[in-house]
Parts: sequence; C-alpha cells; structure tokens
Amino acid sequence: MNTLTELRSTAPWLVHVSTDIVVFGIGHDGLRVLLRRHPPRAGADAPWALPGGYVGPVEHLDRSAEHTLAQQTGVDNVYLEQLYTFGRPDRHPASRVITVAYYALMPPRRVEEINARPTPEVRWYPIDRMPDLYLDHAEIVALGRRRLEAKLEYSTIAFQLLPTEFTLSELQRVYEIILYEKLDKRNFRKRILALDCIEDTGRKRRDGSHRPAGLYRYKSPGKVHYLK
Repeated sequence: MNTLTELRSTAPWLVHVSTDIVVFGIGHDGLRVLLRRHPPRAGADAPWALPGGYVGPVEHLDRSAEHTLAQQTGVDNVYLEQLYTFGRPDRHPASRVITVAYYALMPPRRVEEINARPTPEVRWYPIDRMPDLYLDHAEIVALGRRRLEAKLEYSTIAFQLLPTEFTLSELQRVYEIILYEKLDKRNFRKRILALDCIEDTGRKRRDGSHRPAGLYRYKSPGKVHYLK
C-alpha cells in the first residue's frame, strides 16, 4: 500500500469544506424551508439550493455557517445547530467537497420578515412542495426534518419555532406539523405543563369568535434543554 507521501506525489488532490444550512420555519401551510438560487442572481433557470458556501482556511465551522446564512439570506441571530457531515466522494461534480450541514430554526416573526421583503433569489417553500434541489440538498433537508422530529421527544426544541408569547394550541400545532399527526389535546397539555418549562403570562388573546386563550412564554428563550 502506498504511503501518504507517495500518494500525494503521484496523485495530488485537494478537498474543499463547505457549510450548508437548512432553515426551518412554521407558516400557515406548515413546515417551510428557506431556499436560494444557486448561484445567487443567476436568473430563473438557476437551481434552488440551501444557503451555503466554502469555509475559509482559518474560519471556524460555526462562524462560517452563521456568516454564510446572514450574507446569502439576511438571516442572523437564530437558533443554529450542527446536523451531519456529508462527504460522499461523488457528491459534487467539479471537485471533492465535504459539507458540514446545519439546521436553523426561525420563529414566526422572523419568517414574516423575509416574506415582507421577497426577492427572486430567496424564498420559503413548504417542505412537501419543494422544487428539485441542487446536488444532495434534498437529502440534507430530509435528515434535518428527521432530526427535528426526533428531538421533539427529548428536548424543548419546539419553542425555537414559536413567538415569544404563544397559546398552548399554537404549541400543539408545531408538534403536529413536525410529527405529521394529530395529538390528543388533554394529554399534550398535561405533558407540556409537567415539564415546567413554560409560564403563564397572565394575559389572554382572542382569535376570531373563539374564547380568549391564555398566553404562555418559554422560560429559557434561545436555549434548548434536554429532558430526562
């Protein structure tokens, strides 16, 4: 077997490292994913892709993901977590590119901020009605959704997709959207209240002709706690 020195001398190679970010948000039509044209400003024929780009030679991975997301979509200061490393040798047609995928979660207010300033290069898509995506980005999205679903069972991650104040019905809707199933109202509320991670604000909100609903807030905004 060739040594590493022999391999480099006979077959010099270069590996690129990138970050790609799956941005999730909840809309009226369910779970959404934020996509961009690749490359940006390339016109209507350019494929849709996740926000992403190459990591600089002295750049930390997390910082690269944060910077790329802000630069390409205008999104910053959101919950961001590393997801998985995708390194299949043939995943990129031009060179060997290993990408470290992340997922980000946006509350409704931030989702609407992007809706209020639409551009041809950046757009929300319902997760079940996405266009064909660049390279293996559909695989990255699918894994991100599965990770989000799994973490509902053992963490408080759902609160990253809610406004600062919310009703228990809104919280239940987030769970139902991600899990693709209806939940029993009484059992759901009993379980959530037993976690002791939310508090009653003492305020109520009326939606349409329904009775006013109590407003709650998450006790640890911006943080995710893992359940025992």
